[in-house]
Amino acid sequence: MQHLICTIDNQTATLVLRNPPQNRIDEQMADELAAAIEAIGKSDARAVLLRAEGPDFSFGGDILPWPDMSRASLRALFERYMSVFNQFERLPLPVVAAVQGLCFGGGLELALRADMILASETSRFGHPEQSLGIVTVLGGVYRVAERAGRSRAAEWALTSEQVPAATMERFGVVNRVVPDDRLLAEASAFVAKIANGPTRAYAAHKALLRTWAVGGISAADEVMFDIAMPVFDTEDVQKGIPSAVNALKAGKPRPVMDFKGR
Repeated sequence: MQHLICTIDNQTATLVLRNPPQNRIDEQMADELAAAIEAIGKSDARAVLLRAEGPDFSFGGDILPWPDMSRASLRALFERYMSVFNQFERLPLPVVAAVQGLCFGGGLELALRADMILASETSRFGHPEQSLGIVTVLGGVYRVAERAGRSRAAEWALTSEQVPAATMERFGVVNRVVPDDRLLAEASAFVAKIANGPTRAYAAHKALLRTWAVGGISAADEVMFDIAMPVFDTEDVQKGIPSAVNALKAGKPRPVMDFKGR
């Protein structure tokens, strides 16, 4: 059975975690995620929805084989996960995660690779690693810090507490909290909407945000025009700017653009 399903329809790629009962992340899921990333790159997809089957998003990594693995093998496994997760994070498309139930450990670290997280009202998030005496090996603690600040990230990592969705929204880790029975519908509708947006412009914004995260404002300023100016040559901009100018000259409302993502 596949542990991660990828479908592409109407310019939207949907990735579904399916490794019951807890959707734990294992080598098979990582391999299937890598294959999905490659398939998305070759497709016409313009937005990605990450979701999970079952009552919970993911309990994190499959720890069952860890005690019998050498340190070298365990490190190689974690490096594989990190590499694939980072490839997912760098997709030049808007990525939205829909999270229900429990979202822990590596599951949280995967959800944090999305650009936006929509969460159900009863969902809970956490770093259980501290309860095992280990750390968030896939970059969770500092990705939470990027969104919520260092002190809050430190508190959640140190305590391994289960943090409610509403709290995660208040501190900027989660973008929206929606009723449990509306999560999939609202996430799907939102992704369908952004799939019709200016994909190349979003890819540029995503690259700028990644540069800022690594090097700060000055680093982003350095690459701004190298990243931004090619967008002006896209079909969307070639139509978008003239239509706005013509509307302005005519004193009419700016027309709604039918973006092609190219």
